[in-house]
Amino acid sequence: MELGIDILAILFLVATIAGFIDAIAGGGGLLTIPALMAAGLPPAIALGTNKLQACGGSFSSSFYFIRQKAVNLKQIWRLILCTFIGSAAGTIFVQNIDVDFLKTLLPFLILMIGVYFLVSPNVGDKDRKQRISFTTFAFTASIALGFYDGMFGPATGSFITLAFILLLGFNLPKAVAHAKIINFTSNFASLIFFTIGGAIIWKVGLIMMVGQFIGGTLGAKMVMTKGKKLIRPMLVTMSFIMVAKMLYEQGIFN
Repeated sequence: MELGIDILAILFLVATIAGFIDAIAGGGGLLTIPALMAAGLPPAIALGTNKLQACGGSFSSSFYFIRQKAVNLKQIWRLILCTFIGSAAGTIFVQNIDVDFLKTLLPFLILMIGVYFLVSPNVGDKDRKQRISFTTFAFTASIALGFYDGMFGPATGSFITLAFILLLGFNLPKAVAHAKIINFTSNFASLIFFTIGGAIIWKVGLIMMVGQFIGGTLGAKMVMTKGKKLIRPMLVTMSFIMVAKMLYEQGIFN
């Protein structure tokens, strides 16, 4: 499938903006998946190509957070491993089932995240008491969230961030930094199996990946410099936008 230089330029710009948003609050797929489908890619190809380009943003922001020593990889290696396994299983599973039931449930789950951060102004201000061990988190939350991202995906970053805050007691910037490592892991695992299935247009995905890399790096820098002052309003705003978009697509507002 050949796309004109003008369409590729637009997709590059969309990916850059999405990478910036994703690094801070998640939800970049709200921009990239519709853009890919509007460019004429079939849904399955759009999802696979989206995973390729998303790896650019999640890798660049992850790499930045690691360089800034905001993440301790030795501490979370079990989380990374279990996320990879969960995402791989979810990607395989989604090819054999209908996930329409998730489209009905998901807006309400995302709405709860937005409302939670809106009415809890002090959540994530500082590290709090850890409720479960990293090993328990790995074999529960990491596998479950990896599976969800491989199977469906919207708002994965927001779900992971909230899990780090509520279960491991991380402050908000620390939770976002660690969430990107987990998100990159699930993106990469899913990409492997989309590649095996041949559901990727590499030229489009690689061009968008460059945009995602730029946007993801800029977004990660904003997280480290602006902290919760930027993250909280972005999380709330993106949660409500995602909910509105999903309900609109389901015909709730029609």
